[in-house]
Amino acid sequence: MTQTFIVKPSSKLHGTLRVPGDKSISHRAIMLGALAEGTTHINGFLEGEDTLATLAAFQAMGVSIEGPHQREVTIHGVGLHGLQAPSAPLYLGNSGTSMRLLSGIMAGQAFSVEMGGDASLSRRPMRRVTEPLTTMGAWIETKGTPPLKIHGRQRLQGINYTLPVASAQVKSCLLLAGLYAQGTTCVTAPAPTRDHTERMLAGFGYPVQQKGLRVCLQGGGKLQANSIEVPADISSAAFFIVGASIAQSADVLLEHVGINPTRIGVINILRQMGADISLHNQREVGGEPVADIRVCASQLHGIEIPKEQVPLAIDEFPVLFIAAACATGETVLTGAQELRVKESDRIQVMAEGLRAVGINAQPTPDGMKIQGGQIRGGVINSHGDHRVAMAFTIAALRANDTITIKDCANVATSFPNFLELAQTAGIQARSPKFILDEKE
Repeated sequence: MTQTFIVKPSSKLHGTLRVPGDKSISHRAIMLGALAEGTTHINGFLEGEDTLATLAAFQAMGVSIEGPHQREVTIHGVGLHGLQAPSAPLYLGNSGTSMRLLSGIMAGQAFSVEMGGDASLSRRPMRRVTEPLTTMGAWIETKGTPPLKIHGRQRLQGINYTLPVASAQVKSCLLLAGLYAQGTTCVTAPAPTRDHTERMLAGFGYPVQQKGLRVCLQGGGKLQANSIEVPADISSAAFFIVGASIAQSADVLLEHVGINPTRIGVINILRQMGADISLHNQREVGGEPVADIRVCASQLHGIEIPKEQVPLAIDEFPVLFIAAACATGETVLTGAQELRVKESDRIQVMAEGLRAVGINAQPTPDGMKIQGGQIRGGVINSHGDHRVAMAFTIAALRANDTITIKDCANVATSFPNFLELAQTAGIQARSPKFILDEKE
């Protein structure tokens, strides 16, 4: 199935918006709820294709899960050793998070399993998780990309592992494998990465030791069922944060957004660029900090993005590139080679897209140089990357002609109601079933 977005120029963005639940937290809530003893209730669950792939995988392994019904899910946990062998390979769609985190869990099971996904996921690198898992004693068959075949009944041993690149997915994979390992598993990151797994493990009653960028846990414990409140996803909110920052007229309030310190790079970077962003009603929900975010129109200026902010905004760079395109002067990103192995090569795909709409964008091996300018109309190939598709939808707020974005079906993986919410806020976007003329 293919989908195309057609977005006409617009200059205003207003309203009070609630974006869907956090994808990272929704994934982890399903996983830990399934492995816990007792019944876990989740409120605010993201009903996107990626998280539903995780849910379906655990159902295939014998976990009774009710929902989602109006963003609520009930999981009847089976304990760390209660999963059953699925009758067929697990299909994880487009979800790299599902694949990488499940690899850690599957490495500790008494049965073998094969995991695969769609064409995009099948190109994503997996050695970053399979190699340290093999060091722990796992037996995994792979050519370096999905599918993965993980053989059961292996005795895992805790390891002391330093991540070569800051990656919350790899860290989480190894910590989850550590639940099944003998001894202690420690993971040290070179820079801060999102810490939802550590927070949630503690919420499920599993002791986790943290000191600086080092996280350790002892294998052989138990998870106790918990109630999870999922905040709105800051990665989804980022599109409207940037949109309000670049629009000619804007006043947007985004409600109940997670502002975990390991996730707010997008806010920090935009503030350095001159964005008018304020946090209101700050509170803590289920161990995660939450706030209402108000954003008003501003004049952005180019900056050299601080390297320490890169891991804190790694998923938000497609739309941050749009902010850079609308800023005065040059914006320079370095230290972001991780962007080349996301759902697409986001450095190359975004550079090609920006040039297609008249922006001077020069890709580098680990980032990009962007000269702010006038965004024109044009045709964009998102290469099936949901964040690229949504980023160029936001770009129409400063375009002088229609932007047509191809291959947008995967937007449903993380933000199923994106177009409807964008239209509510003032973006003139639509997705016709049949397109006779792409320049219409």
